Order: sequence, then structure tokens, then C-alpha cells
Amino acid sequence: MNANPTLIASAIIAALGGFLFGFDTAVISGAEQKIQANWELSSFTHGLALSAALWGTVIGSLVGAYPANKYGRKPTLLWIGVLYFVSAVWSGLATDPVSFMIARFIGGVGVGISTVAAPMYIAEISPPGVRGRLTAMYQFNIVLGILIAYLSNSQLLGVSENDWRWMLGVEALPALIYTMACLALSESPRWLVAVRGDSAQAVAVLKRLGASPDEAQSQLSEIEAAAAAESHHQNLFESGLGKPILLTFLIAFFNQLSGINAVLYFAPRIFELTGLAEDAAFLQSTGIGLTNLIFTMLGIFLIDLLGRRTLLLIGSFGYLATLGMCSWSFASENFGLVPYFLFGFIAAHAIGQGAVIWVFIAEIFPNRHRAAGASLGSATHWVFAALLTLVFPTLVERFSPAAVFGFFTAMMALQLVWVLTMVPETKGVPLERLQQQLGLAKD
Repeated sequence: MNANPTLIASAIIAALGGFLFGFDTAVISGAEQKIQANWELSSFTHGLALSAALWGTVIGSLVGAYPANKYGRKPTLLWIGVLYFVSAVWSGLATDPVSFMIARFIGGVGVGISTVAAPMYIAEISPPGVRGRLTAMYQFNIVLGILIAYLSNSQLLGVSENDWRWMLGVEALPALIYTMACLALSESPRWLVAVRGDSAQAVAVLKRLGASPDEAQSQLSEIEAAAAAESHHQNLFESGLGKPILLTFLIAFFNQLSGINAVLYFAPRIFELTGLAEDAAFLQSTGIGLTNLIFTMLGIFLIDLLGRRTLLLIGSFGYLATLGMCSWSFASENFGLVPYFLFGFIAAHAIGQGAVIWVFIAEIFPNRHRAAGASLGSATHWVFAALLTLVFPTLVERFSPAAVFGFFTAMMALQLVWVLTMVPETKGVPLERLQQQLGLAKD
């Protein structure tokens, strides 16, 4: 099965959900201080307003497996776009903090479901040899969305007295484009077999995605055999999937305990702590977005060459060096070095955890339980992201930046131990054979 144009187009369209995810995540960084001043919010209420989207993401990630399993991957992806569109328009027009929180919550639901459905869909339609790269396009689109959000914020800064409304509302345009593009997608062949039991349609989709008639029949036989060997327990935690459940929880846990969302959400504020003026802080934030994009591209190039585990090791060592130096720079008041170490931190994240997390979660569960497993990983990721975003404004008031970055460094030392002792390599292995290698097939 070759990476034909239909396959590439399908992966790109699904990955565009990541663009909206990234844009929605980062666009708030340009508006957050203006929102706090506009409505005179306390630190706690401000943190609550900013984390509203992330709590929506938690809900979306928890429920995302249901529509993806019941109705299919394609319609789920389409409705994600609708949620993004409604959230963008409503956020830009919000007249009070409660209305704003509701609007951001709706967008967060879209983000949460997207992190379940989009990487899973791409992994399920992709050949093993390019599965990592195609699935990692979701992460590429996330960081592209982050960069475009930073650039958009810098261009809209000062456009009007309420420039923050334009910063948030402009997301409606790409949301509409993405929603329309999803109409062209084919359904996942693995969902068609494992959930719908429609082998004929699955073969037709496999051929459309580039498989020859013989290859399509061979893949169908593997998918059907794997489906027959899977545990038929509907409850994920009763299905004998302890190993992938633990791996999924820990990769998501460590992803957020690196501090990545705190840096992305509060980049201008962090840079202002070093003495930079507002305009310079916005410019440095754009530099973060550009660094993220460049090293994500490198991670995507390497993920099917070096493997997932190797990239996690590279990223872990990078985390330890850069976060440790950020802590030292704040403690020693060498503030001018902080932006460079933060750029290094973003590079380490992009080539390691950033490139790997959604690919890894989408790979390690059997077809019948992949949506539930992706939901678990996504929910874990977003629960900790929401908690971190909720408390970060208070943390930087009560603790020194050196202590905060020191904590993140300690968490990444634990991640390194976890990668060295527990994480398997999944590159180049068909999804159905991974099920056997991880000991998940049932008699």
C-alpha cells in the first residue's frame, strides 16, 4: 500500500484539526492580560477564565470515544469543526466573563474530541512505514496553528481598543474551511471492520487509499483476525490492557508536567518577568512558535527513522538541560539568557514529546479499544493541562520563577527514567502486529 494522493489528502485534512487546536490554544496568550484588565479579574478568576477552554477539552477528550465509535471517525471530525466555529464567533462577541468562559469551553470540547479522533483516524488509514510521519502531521499542524496565532496576535495588537476580540474571533475562518474539507474524507477501514462489521466497504476504502486488490484483501484478513482476537469487554479497564493504559497515562502526564502549556499560554507574561517590554515579549512569543514549527518538522522527519522511543530520549535530555538552565537563569538574575533557554526547551519538546505523543497513543491499543484508549490519553493530558493553567498565575505570584522551572526539571528527570525502563518501540510495525507484540491478543 503506497502513500497515494488520496491517502495524503485525507491525512492532511484530518490533521487540520490540529491547526485549529494549536491556534485555539495559543491565541489566548495575546488576549489574556487584556481580558483580565477589561473585566478587572482576580488572579483566580483570571486563571478560571483562561482554563475554561481546557476544562472543555477535558470533557471533549472524555466523551470523544463515544461519537468516534458509534457514528464513525469522519462525522466526528466534521462536528469538531462546527464546535471550533461557534466558539470563535462567540468568544469574540462575549460581553462578560461567564459568556466568555462558556464560549471558550465549547472550543475546548472541540479540541478534546480532536485529540481523540484525528490522530486515531490518521493512524488507522496509514501504512506502517509512513504511519509515524502522517500521524505526526497532526502535531505539525498544532504548532503551525500556534505560530499563526502568535503572528496573528502581533498583527492585530492595537488594531482597536478591543483588539483581543479580533484575536479570538479570526479563528472562525479556518474553522469553516476545515469543516467543509471533512466532507471529502473516507471512513476509517478499521472502524468499518471492528465496529460496523462492513468488510466490503473497508476493502473499497483501502483501495481508494492506495492498496492493490491483493493488498486490500490481505490487510482485511489481518484486520478481521485481529478483531476476532481482541478482548470483547466494552470497558477499557476490564479488557486486559493494563500495559497500554499505563503507557498512555504516563506519556500524557509527563507531557504536561514539562510545563509546555504554561509556556505556550503565558509566553508574553514569562518574557515580561525578564524585563522585556510588551512589544518585545510578543515578538519573542512569535520566536517560540517558529522554533516549535522548525523542530516539529525535524521530529516528523525522524520519527519513522529513529523511532518513537529514541525521540523521547532525545527530548528528555533536552528538557533537563534547558529547564534546568531556565531555573538557574532566573535564580541568578541572568534574565537575558531566559529566552534562549526557553527556545531550547521548545525545541526539545517539539522533537521529542511533541512529535511522539499523539502517534504513540494512537498506535498502542487494539482497533476495538483504540478510541477509548485515545480518550484516556487525551483526558489525562488535558486534566493536567487545565490544572496547570488554572494555578500558573497564582504560582508565579507565590513562588519564584526559578522554583517553578526547577519543579518542571525534576518532573522531566522522572520522565527520563520512565522512557529508559518502560517505553517500547512501535515504529514500522502494523497495528495488528503491535497488538500481538504487546501481548494484547486474546484467545
